[in-house]
Amino acid sequence: MAITRAHRPTPALAAFAGLAAADLYATATSPRGPARAGKPLLMPVLAAHVLQRSPAPPRALLAGLACAAVGDTALLWDRNRRALLTGMAAFLGTQVSYTAGLTARLGAVRGLRARPRRAVAAFAAWGAVNAALAPALDRELRLPVAGYSLALAAMGAAALGVGGKVAAGALSFLASDALIGLQQAGRRVPAQETLIMAGYLLGQYLLAEGWLERTPQPPGAGRPERCGRRLRS
Repeated sequence: MAITRAHRPTPALAAFAGLAAADLYATATSPRGPARAGKPLLMPVLAAHVLQRSPAPPRALLAGLACAAVGDTALLWDRNRRALLTGMAAFLGTQVSYTAGLTARLGAVRGLRARPRRAVAAFAAWGAVNAALAPALDRELRLPVAGYSLALAAMGAAALGVGGKVAAGALSFLASDALIGLQQAGRRVPAQETLIMAGYLLGQYLLAEGWLERTPQPPGAGRPERCGRRLRS
């Protein structure tokens, strides 16, 4: 059996899966307890997977994951207003990085020109969600939330222009952040914290995988490698 470097599992992906499972369990049992200490490692380990998978990893993807790691760390203290705004600013960097990479490298604009309703849907959803939630938000959060969510909608639109796993990942990310918006507006749903984290982790993974699958590799990078070792006589 032959597999290419671009599609083989990596040690970092196994580590990411383990950390994700542990963090989801911690989120379900003690969302702000010391068991969440592994959360800041999630995106760096996913970035390590990207580096192991690709000899020419997308810089915008790595930049977005780096910003997300900062945001993950800050949001461990999300009940502190300054930490919440710091996390939001870090994730704004994630959305800007992703949008720039998707439009410059993966043909997002071309895809949206062919299917303009996808962009319309993304920004219509942004307007509807903000109109519904803004009155329930603290006054000082309304402008930051509107700005961040606009950047999130732009990333979502770009991802929908690309399609495939990239689009699925963006939709999962959007759903996760919509639940955070509900939370900040004082509206609760069952298992909200766990659903937020599950949607976020799935979204980041699918975005990374879909991005890598669509990124051209240098000559020889996709050369098949044999599973197992050859016997020597």
